[in-house]
Amino acid sequence: MMQTPLLLTQMIERAEKYFPKKEIVSRTESGVQRLTYKQWGERTRRLASALHKLGVREGDKVGTLAWNHHRHLEAYFAIPCSGAVLHTINIRLSPQHISYIINHAGDKVLLIDPDILPLIDKIKDSIQDVEAFIVMTDGEVPKTSLKNVYHYEELLSEGDPSFPFRTDLDENAPAGMCYTSATTGNPKGVIYSHRGIVLHAMALGLADTTGVCEKDTALPVVPMFHVNAWGLPFASVWFGTKQVLPGPYFTPGILAKLMQDEKVTITAGVPTIWLGLLNEIEQNEYDLSSLRSILCGGSAAPRGMIKAFEEKFGIPFMHAYGMTETSPLAVIASSKSYHADLSADEKLDLKAKQGILVPGLEMKIIGKDGEAAWDGKEMGELALRGPWIASEYYQDERSQDAFRDGWLYTGDVVTIDEEGYIKIVDRTKDLIKSGGEWISSVDLENALMAHEDIFEAAVVAVPHEQWQERPVACVVLKESSRGKVTKEDILDFLNPQFAKWWIPDDVLFMNEIPKTSVGKFLKRTLRDQVQNKIKQV
Repeated sequence: MMQTPLLLTQMIERAEKYFPKKEIVSRTESGVQRLTYKQWGERTRRLASALHKLGVREGDKVGTLAWNHHRHLEAYFAIPCSGAVLHTINIRLSPQHISYIINHAGDKVLLIDPDILPLIDKIKDSIQDVEAFIVMTDGEVPKTSLKNVYHYEELLSEGDPSFPFRTDLDENAPAGMCYTSATTGNPKGVIYSHRGIVLHAMALGLADTTGVCEKDTALPVVPMFHVNAWGLPFASVWFGTKQVLPGPYFTPGILAKLMQDEKVTITAGVPTIWLGLLNEIEQNEYDLSSLRSILCGGSAAPRGMIKAFEEKFGIPFMHAYGMTETSPLAVIASSKSYHADLSADEKLDLKAKQGILVPGLEMKIIGKDGEAAWDGKEMGELALRGPWIASEYYQDERSQDAFRDGWLYTGDVVTIDEEGYIKIVDRTKDLIKSGGEWISSVDLENALMAHEDIFEAAVVAVPHEQWQERPVACVVLKESSRGKVTKEDILDFLNPQFAKWWIPDDVLFMNEIPKTSVGKFLKRTLRDQVQNKIKQV
């Protein structure tokens, strides 16, 4: 067979050649803009040309601090297709972590949205190796104390619309990099190769995964700075998919209107996004009949939320699992043909699991005595390997903790049933050990979220003299239910569903549950808050 490299240049060139009239709908600070793939391709080449004039060369890191919009999508291809490395930076991290990863990655140029500029102003003294700052804006560049600042559109106006992309790159060369959101310690960097991104995009197009294709309209709500928006922008460009990019500071109402007006067919985001959307469409009327799939990942989706989308609104809901280290798609909750005869509750049970392994990857679960059985009961840490799974962290000694014997040890505790369906039990650090037995905070959370009066719920462990640890439930009630639901009501709801020793010792009512920069529950902070409340009592 021919040995032809798998490169991102193939993706954009295919979009330019075969789908020049397809649209990219981009919501920016000044409104909604529309470009064809032909126009976007020319702008992308202009950006690559401009970066070359600024001295960006093969292997150089170019950081982006931006929301989901057409300019960010231009950077997604202009940077790696010219041989440099796209470094998407999580703008929700602390200034200290942002400074750390800019320096650790060695970013030469930063592309910044105007509302992020004040943040970079504050840390400018700690990122002195950055040579140029490009502001991606519809209007004027805000006042800044930064030096070597350029206006994105002015640079593009001087760029070459026919700038040639590199075709001589090694498919294993770095194309992009992301850093983990770091619940403890400094963020860890992951490098993505051209080959890995292309194969991951191909996996997204499989009928038994997300099935992204030309006739779709994709709306990635997951940020483009969070594991490359789960690879959707790359796959969408390659397949000629219409893209709807929601831009900065969107609300559930804005998302619902975009879905309705643009006839979105597939969208992706974390559970907190879909909880907000569910609340919006329960209160206001929208036509979301075009949606064929809501893709949900980042953390386990509550069973009750899945049921509401599917049964109340007729919107198919697809559970998935992955992480920064897996590009991220690794597992997806697709049903098998013979599951058509299952009852509604049995089908919902399957959808609430993370699903089965995506073709191209391998997995195993490691229990306390070696590989655990695939019986749906025995717990173990999930280990993965495959062509879009990272092999190490970028220049980080913590690689030895997660990467061993050619496998990525994910830190997620799972069970796998006889048919290969994975269910996340917990993170290794979030399992609750009570009297020598394990309690899954995820199972308790999902049960709580099925309560009609509960908006959000998280369960954490607190120290216990006799049992080592005990669970405590933290609950945010829906506004209409506040002051009407008691601790006893919630415990009575849980009692029939779990063994007595699983039932939380207490229920704390909260106004909000702390979250990470990507919308996951921040268990470490929550544990500290709960323990402080207990001490005060």
